[in-house]
Amino acid sequence: MSKVAILGAGRWGTALGLVLSRKGNEVMLFDRNPSVVEALKEGKDPYWGIDFEKKPLATTHLEEALDFSQYILIALPVQVIRKVLEGKSIKGKIFISASKGLEVGTNKRVSEVLKELFPDCKVLALSGPSFAEETAKGLPCAVVLAGEDLALLKEVKELFSSEPFRVYLSEDIVGVELGGALKNVIAIACGISDGLGFGDNARAGLITRGLVEMVRLGTALGGKVQTFYGLSGLGDLVLTSTSSKSRNRTFGFLLGQGLSLEQAQEKIGQVVEGKETVKAVKELSEKLNLYAPISWAVYRVVVEGEEPLKVARELLLKPPQNDFEGL
Repeated sequence: MSKVAILGAGRWGTALGLVLSRKGNEVMLFDRNPSVVEALKEGKDPYWGIDFEKKPLATTHLEEALDFSQYILIALPVQVIRKVLEGKSIKGKIFISASKGLEVGTNKRVSEVLKELFPDCKVLALSGPSFAEETAKGLPCAVVLAGEDLALLKEVKELFSSEPFRVYLSEDIVGVELGGALKNVIAIACGISDGLGFGDNARAGLITRGLVEMVRLGTALGGKVQTFYGLSGLGDLVLTSTSSKSRNRTFGFLLGQGLSLEQAQEKIGQVVEGKETVKAVKELSEKLNLYAPISWAVYRVVVEGEEPLKVARELLLKPPQNDFEGL
C-alpha cells in the first residue's frame, strides 16, 4: 500500500482519508485547525465519529504533509489553494485535486493553478457525485479520475478503488474539472427555485437547461461534450441540485426563502464554492460571447444582491434564444 498526504481535513478531505485508509494506505491529513488535527490523531474523524481503518497521521504543519508522500490530495477550498501553496518548493510530486471550482480573478481550473505553481509535478482530478458523509460511511458511489497520463491514472485509481467507491477514468481533465465547477452554479439556481416554491417541474427545467449552459461553456473552454453527460457533469449536477445535503442548493434555497447572503452563508457555515465560481462563469461566458441566462441570473442574486423573486420572474419572461431545444 501507499502513503497519501491530504491537504484540507474538512468533510471532503476527511471522507477521502477514510476511503484511502480502508484500502490500507497510510494517510497524513493537514489542516490549520488544531482541534480537527487532534481528533484525527485519535483515529476518529471529527465530523461523524467514524473510526479510521488505519490510524491516520495529522498535522498543522504544511511542510510535514508535503514531505510525507509523492501523492498529494488537494481538498482545500479552491480560493485558498494558491495562497496556501505559493512559494513552496515541490518537485516530482503527483497532485490529485478533489476541489471543485474556478479560481476567481484568473478563472483557472485547479489543475491549471497547480501546474502554474509546480510545473515539474503531475496533476490529476477526482470528481463526481459524492457527498462527503455518504462517502465517509462507505456507502456506494461512483467517481471519475481524470488526467492525461493513462498509466498514472491506473496507478492512482488503485489507491482509491474499492467495492463501495467505484472509480472510472477519463483523459479529459478539462471537462471533468469544469463539470465539477459549473454544476455548483446551477445547483444554487435550483435551490433558489425550490426556496421560492416553484416546484419539481421548474427544478427539472433548470437542471436540463443548466446542463446546456455547462456544455456550451465547457466545450468552448476545451472540454469534450460526452464528459458533461458523465459522472462529473450530469451525475454531479443531479445530485447537487436535488439534495438537501448539498451546500450550494441549500445556499440558494435559503436565499429563495428570504434570507440575506450573509445570513445564508452563516447558517451553512461551510464554503459554498458556487458562490465564487459564478463570478468566473459570468466573466468567461461574456468574454466568449456565450449565452448563459441561468448562470447570469444566479450572479445577479449572489454577487449583485438582487431580490431572487424579481430575478426569477425576469428569467421566466425572457424569450428563448432559440425556440428549438438544443445547444
